[in-house]
Amino acid sequence: MDTDDAALVERCRAGDVAAFEPLVEKYRQRVWRLAYNVLRDREEAWDVAQEAFIKAYQALPSFRGQSAFYTWLYRIVMNVAADRGRSRGAQGRAFGTERVPEEDWERVLSDQNPGDESPDEAAARTEDRAKIMKALDTLSEDHRRIVMLSDLEGLSYREIAETLDIPMGTVMSRLHNARKRLRDALGPLLLLLLAVGAAFALALATPPLHAQAPQAPQPAVVRFGSRVLVGTDGALPVGLKPVGGEGDERLTAFMPKLRQLFRYKEYASLARYRAEVPVGTQQTWAIPGDRTLEVLPESVSGDTVRMRVRLRRGNVNEVVTNIQAARGNPAVIGGPKYDTGVLIVIVWANAHPERR
Repeated sequence: MDTDDAALVERCRAGDVAAFEPLVEKYRQRVWRLAYNVLRDREEAWDVAQEAFIKAYQALPSFRGQSAFYTWLYRIVMNVAADRGRSRGAQGRAFGTERVPEEDWERVLSDQNPGDESPDEAAARTEDRAKIMKALDTLSEDHRRIVMLSDLEGLSYREIAETLDIPMGTVMSRLHNARKRLRDALGPLLLLLLAVGAAFALALATPPLHAQAPQAPQPAVVRFGSRVLVGTDGALPVGLKPVGGEGDERLTAFMPKLRQLFRYKEYASLARYRAEVPVGTQQTWAIPGDRTLEVLPESVSGDTVRMRVRLRRGNVNEVVTNIQAARGNPAVIGGPKYDTGVLIVIVWANAHPERR
């Protein structure tokens, strides 16, 4: 296992929740990309990525380190995405048959075009990429996953076998058959797919804002806020009372999810904050522990607010991350030390405060 990953995993097992943040930052784009390649739905892929990371964190005590952390993580992603796909099927939508509109692919892929290309060259490049994507869509779900993991993610036969929980011989056979079908469909363009795999993967890693599905007009303002808690396995700091008192119904209702995620014995509320500002306006709060919490609402998609969050202590950035939050579905950040426990920051948002 990668030595850096191994060290972070061990810190997590020892109770250092903050050590999981670098793992999320390191793999979140690749995790989203895997989910997207299975589901072909941008928002659903983000949901799967978030769920996969939560499941991975909760399962860390059972991770033995016999394989690389990222192959273990990828297997969780594949399982969550497959479950989501089967759920789609139960609702009457065939798994894997939803197609991404061609204009979406063109927008994403054109973002990788060199600036000095002529219009004809750019058009030819886009046409080639469109042919590649159509050829990939002709493959079965099993064959397409293996091509994505091998030629776009760069995983070895062994790593793919571990990720998909299938024999290595099956990986080799399916990859051979998939490439043969692609060769028949693409001819020389197959070399383009193999040669630009890394660049192509990067093109799909974080979709630019203009490549996302059309959004409703953004409201002038959004309402958001934060609840700051301390979680500990020992005694709460002096003067603090456990969560669950009267007048805190929303936090009390959220506690089962929080306990499932962090698994501390005791929790207490330290502070709460709230703001209603235009999208693109940063809000800064001084929070307990001599820290500063900065929240920047960057965009709105439907009922979801995308925000940039930074937790600082002096000049040191302890946490810098992008989150999504919606009414009734807050984001949670945890890990920095505080007294005998750790700080837990809940960030909530309401994209349409004008609605009652």
